[in-house]
Amino acid sequence: MSRRQFLLRASQAVAATGLPAWAHTVMAAEEALSARHVTLGCSIALTGPLGQAGIEQVAGMKAAFAEVNQAGGVHGREIRMDPKDDGYVAARTLQNVTQMLEAQAAFALISPLGTANTAAILPLIESKGIPTVGPVTGATSLRSADAKHVFFLRPTYREETQRLVKQVVDMGLKRIAVVYLDNPFGKEVLKDMSQALDDIKVERAGEYALAVDGKNGAELAAKVAAERPGAVLLATTGTANTAFVQAFRAKAQGVPLAGLSVTVVASEMPKLAASTRGMALVQVFPDANSQKSVAVRKFQATMKAVGANPAYINSGSALEGWLNGQIMIEGLKNAGKDLTRERLRAGLSAIRSLSFGDFSVGFGNKAPYIGSDAIYLAVYAENGRRIS
Repeated sequence: MSRRQFLLRASQAVAATGLPAWAHTVMAAEEALSARHVTLGCSIALTGPLGQAGIEQVAGMKAAFAEVNQAGGVHGREIRMDPKDDGYVAARTLQNVTQMLEAQAAFALISPLGTANTAAILPLIESKGIPTVGPVTGATSLRSADAKHVFFLRPTYREETQRLVKQVVDMGLKRIAVVYLDNPFGKEVLKDMSQALDDIKVERAGEYALAVDGKNGAELAAKVAAERPGAVLLATTGTANTAFVQAFRAKAQGVPLAGLSVTVVASEMPKLAASTRGMALVQVFPDANSQKSVAVRKFQATMKAVGANPAYINSGSALEGWLNGQIMIEGLKNAGKDLTRERLRAGLSAIRSLSFGDFSVGFGNKAPYIGSDAIYLAVYAENGRRIS
């Protein structure tokens, strides 16, 4: 069928109903919404270098929604979600989200994973007014006043970097090397790390690009170790980070490693085993293993109550997914029974202090909306054992 024929038939269909064209557009946009359900779109890595992290994120979100659905939903609506795998490839994220919106299969979006992945869909989100909760990225470049429909939970990587560099300098370490993932995430964090190191005039031991699939991890580890750095800052994540760290530890056991909150995702911690000795990592959420945390106890209670995979009960990725789910639930409650996308956006922006005991979320009165500024620093012994 030609474009002209398609437009002609569409116009005839509109005329036959006796409704104006704009009414059909609105009706189509509401197909992901009814009096009995609301469907959320989620494009996330379920395969690839962050695939396991995405799987655990989804487990946390589904647990949050299952619990509220068992209690009757939100204003009588069941929350539905059908995640689509994008393999941590930005072009696939855009394709997935475009297809969801064109098919009117998603009322709002939740937990896009990755800096480039989120950047790829931001224009679509803003042009179509799609409320989006919890992108799994701290990229400063994405936090603009123009992002009026995106609600970030995490603080920025720039803030994480400043905290990390200060710690390294306070320890008296010199000749700092930076290893960064060779993608938009790694390159942006590299800039932040370089600026922070320049500001305090710290000597460098080089900057090294790590392939996203980690295939050059062993080669890179040898180059970095040969420079005899005092410490290595990691602007890395996923399986690639594991490949580098394991190879580097085989050559330089005593050199401190320091990374961001996403450097070692929960699923990679067991693989690193003894390689975590002397590693410092920023944390932006409570420790998912801590029974002292009220937020963690609530998360774990939900996971158990809905029969979630017990392997994920101590997962930081699942905890983040659960928190994103709770924010979406609160936004839907605030939006009221007469739900529209604009009401949901307003309902999310109205969250001022959503408390989980020792962790709270609140958005300001204007974009960019950032829910938390919590930043911790954890130091590890072998086998991912946290010692501070």
